[in-house]
Amino acid sequence: MKDIKTLILKSIGAAFLISLGNYALLKLGSPIGPVIFAFGLLGVCYLGQNLFTGKCGFFIEDKIPFGDLMIILIVNLIAGYLFGLLYSITDTTLIKVAVDKIATWSFSLEFLIKSFMCGTIMYIAVKMYREKTPLGIIFGIPLFIFCGFQHCIANVITLGVARTFDSSLILAIIGNFIGSLFFWYISNSQVLDTKKDK
Repeated sequence: MKDIKTLILKSIGAAFLISLGNYALLKLGSPIGPVIFAFGLLGVCYLGQNLFTGKCGFFIEDKIPFGDLMIILIVNLIAGYLFGLLYSITDTTLIKVAVDKIATWSFSLEFLIKSFMCGTIMYIAVKMYREKTPLGIIFGIPLFIFCGFQHCIANVITLGVARTFDSSLILAIIGNFIGSLFFWYISNSQVLDTKKDK
C-alpha cells in the first residue's frame, strides 16, 4: 500500500511540475514559454517524480511493471486535467489561448507522427539526464515545442484549461509511448543483439 501511495503521489507531483511549465507556455507564448517549460521536466528528473513520458521509454530496462506505468499515466492525466482546470479559474485569460491551441489538433496520422517525435525527444532528454547532463532537457523541451510535436501530459493540462476534451489525446499517448520505445530500441540494439548471440 505504501508503494502505491508513493507511486500516486509522485505521479501527481510530476503532473504539477509539467503544469507549471505548460502554464508559462500558455501565458507567455514563444519564445520565452518553451524555454521556461523545461523547468517542468528538470523538476521531474531532479526530484524523482513519476512522469509517463519520462518513464515509458525505460519501463523495460528499469523493469517497471506495466500496471505501475498505467497508474502513472492515469494519475498524470487526471491530476494534469485538474491542475489545468484550476489555472482556468485563477487566470481566465488562459482559456481562449488553450481553446485556440486545441483547435489546431486533429485525430490524424500527422498528429500521431508529431506525438511519436515528441516521444523520441523525451527519451533522449531523460537518457541524457541519467548520463549526468541536463542539456537534453534544456534544449529538448523547447525543441519539441517549437517543432509543434505533441506531449500527452502537457496536452491534457491544456484541455483542463479549456475545460474540454479532444480525442487527439489518445494519439498523443500512443505516439509518445511508441516514440520513446523506438529510440530505446535504437539506443540498445547493440546490447540486445549481443545478448541474443550469447
